[in-house]
Amino acid sequence: MSSLPEEPIMLSALNHWSYCPRRYYLIHVEGEFVDNIHTARGNAEHQRVDEIRHETLGGRRVETALPVWSERLGLIGKCDVVEFFADGTPYPVEYKHGARKKWINDDLQLAAQALCLEEMTGKAVANGAIYHFTSRRRREVAINEALREQLKITAATIRETTRAGKLPKPVNDKRCDQCSMNEVCQPSAIDNHARCENAHRLLLLQEI
Repeated sequence: MSSLPEEPIMLSALNHWSYCPRRYYLIHVEGEFVDNIHTARGNAEHQRVDEIRHETLGGRRVETALPVWSERLGLIGKCDVVEFFADGTPYPVEYKHGARKKWINDDLQLAAQALCLEEMTGKAVANGAIYHFTSRRRREVAINEALREQLKITAATIRETTRAGKLPKPVNDKRCDQCSMNEVCQPSAIDNHARCENAHRLLLLQEI
């Protein structure tokens, strides 16, 4: 008996996983989500690109809130902005609240958009950009082989974790400070509990 096909992975899920696997699981598997000031600001800043528009700017056709998907990779989502060059080559632009962070999650989400667009248009996408609202500048990202490979590995790992049905452990580091899921996740409490259990096991072993 063949198993049912798996649900496609949301592009936003790739971002959440790359930032913190536990955040991904709480939002996309358990259906939990909590807003905070950072997510609220991000939503407000996204309002313009969340509206479907078709226009021409600087000789490029521009589409906003464009649905994209990849049958090959099992991905689905939408691009904030896609600019099309004269030959039809797409150039995705992802809008993000705040300045660039040290994690790869935003770049990975952009790469996923690029691979979806490649499959849909038949055009190679070598570059895209992330527009940071804080600096109001674009940061171009090369959609290179390393980023493509990381995307494939991430998608496979997400599927394995979802099948296993086990909530990942919290990262409990600086990422947690501004995460909207902090109260639901309880990273410090869980980490402290794990430390106490480990210390208790160590004492028992010493007594043997």
